[in-house]
Amino acid sequence: MLSAFMKPIVRLSVKQQLILLFLIMFAPILILNSFGNYKAEQILKRHVTNAYVELNKQNFAIINRDIDTVNKITTTVIQNPILQQLNMSGLDPVLERVERYETVEKLLGSYSQGAERGDAIYYSLYVYDPHNYYFFAPNFPQVKKAGVYFFTKEEEPFWFKQVVGQKGRGYLMFMDRLSPQAENLKTLTYVRAVNNIYLGAGTIGVLVVTKMEAKIGASMKSISLPDGEIYLTDMSNRVLASTTNSTGEIIELPEGAESGDPEGTRDVITNDFIYVVNNNHMLGQKLVYKVPVKALLQQQNEMKRVIQYITVAYALFGLIIITYFWRSLMTPLQKLAFFVRKYEPGNRVPETPKRGSNDEVSVLIASTYDMARRLNSLIMYKYQMEIKQKESQLQLLYQQINPHLLYNTLESIYWKSSLEGNVESAEMIKELSKLMKISLSRGRELITLEEELEHAGAYIKLQQHRYDYVFAVIWNIAPETKSNLIPKITLQPLIENAIIHGVKNMDEDGEIIITAAAIDDTVLITIADNGYRQVDYEAIAHVLNDDSPNPTGGYGIRNINQRVQLHFGPGYGIRYGPRPGGGTVASVMLPKTEVQE
Repeated sequence: MLSAFMKPIVRLSVKQQLILLFLIMFAPILILNSFGNYKAEQILKRHVTNAYVELNKQNFAIINRDIDTVNKITTTVIQNPILQQLNMSGLDPVLERVERYETVEKLLGSYSQGAERGDAIYYSLYVYDPHNYYFFAPNFPQVKKAGVYFFTKEEEPFWFKQVVGQKGRGYLMFMDRLSPQAENLKTLTYVRAVNNIYLGAGTIGVLVVTKMEAKIGASMKSISLPDGEIYLTDMSNRVLASTTNSTGEIIELPEGAESGDPEGTRDVITNDFIYVVNNNHMLGQKLVYKVPVKALLQQQNEMKRVIQYITVAYALFGLIIITYFWRSLMTPLQKLAFFVRKYEPGNRVPETPKRGSNDEVSVLIASTYDMARRLNSLIMYKYQMEIKQKESQLQLLYQQINPHLLYNTLESIYWKSSLEGNVESAEMIKELSKLMKISLSRGRELITLEEELEHAGAYIKLQQHRYDYVFAVIWNIAPETKSNLIPKITLQPLIENAIIHGVKNMDEDGEIIITAAAIDDTVLITIADNGYRQVDYEAIAHVLNDDSPNPTGGYGIRNINQRVQLHFGPGYGIRYGPRPGGGTVASVMLPKTEVQE
């Protein structure tokens, strides 16, 4: 399993492996840093949120205590006998009505709080007076004024019947104005119907406590939230009081803090804010804390920046270390790899780079350059030895074949001179002189095909004179091949084999066809006979490929094959095969060459 894991890594270059090493060293720091910051942020959010939940409960209890205080005061006001004596019967004298009105006015004014500080709450009583019995009293309130207000059917406030319908239960209500005739006030009020407790039925009026946002706001401002906001809303998220100027507006709460949530305190943490919502369905109110996460995590962000600075410093330090090793180790190795890829045996080796140190890399570079120089010396030595060896082989081959040819030729002349007159002998000596002239070729080892064909023709005439052969010789020589180069004395041994082993005893039926043609980049010369003897071509192929120094037979054709390959390469040489219609074909394949002047 380890080898399977290491295999793709081994395939990487050293540069890629160093980069991978740097990433392996640095990536865990980034991952752990990010994960640690994330977990610390989550833990901090949760702990702070839990603290805000408890604070919200206490804050809501304080606000409810303030509302309960107002509720108790309204209960005291409602139970006052003077207020209970207010009636719309019209049977009491006007003076008595005036005195009762003034008494209730003073009573309500005495309960108004904070007037000297400018954040007072005002107690007002709204009484339905359809017959205008209290015509002397004001019928709509002034701004920031407590008192008793009488109104007729046409002047009835929109909220009057709604409050009366609650049958004496007090609650908070936001109003843009207290009555159609009153000035714009936009205040949070506590409203409660005043029932007639003596008669047991009927409603005297509605008690309205205005400027409740000032009293509740004072309780809210006693709570310190870092850049946070506190809202007291109804169940429709309309702001009843807040630490901001948003009274009367409807705020949006995230999913999980809507009006349908169950009783009690819930918290919702979003990416930007922490919401703590305390739902009180009995009072129809919510206390909402909205705290920015950014302000909450400011101190942690400072710590996070310190950790990030440390991480960046660590990364820079690692990068410096990697760069140092790259310059001291990888740059020389890259130059060495470039030299090794570019170097070809025999090319000039540049001077060994100097590094000013004697470490392992320096030793490796110096050894590589020295090895390249030694390899060049060996290649040069081997090349020179091969040239000398080829020259020796060629000289030996030519020295071996010339006496063989000369011996056979002289033997032919000898026998012919013994049997016939001097004319025939003279003719044979003439042909022999041609053979000797072409064989010497002024020391040249490669001659033109035209010269070689002249040599072959002289040999054929000598043989015909010697044995009175009457076989036919057909020449099919392409003109463009006559200037092609060929090792001298190549065709004569092949023609000799065609005569002796092919058409020797066939008289007029014997036929030898000599052909030369150019095919692409090669010249193919064939010597075909129509001999009837069976030929073992596998044995001939074995003789041609026999590399032993002392072969048992086939010396002539083996000599030809070796000379052709020594001159032109292993892709050329001679081959033997059957002739269509009977007989044997000897083929000589040469490269297309021209005479160099």
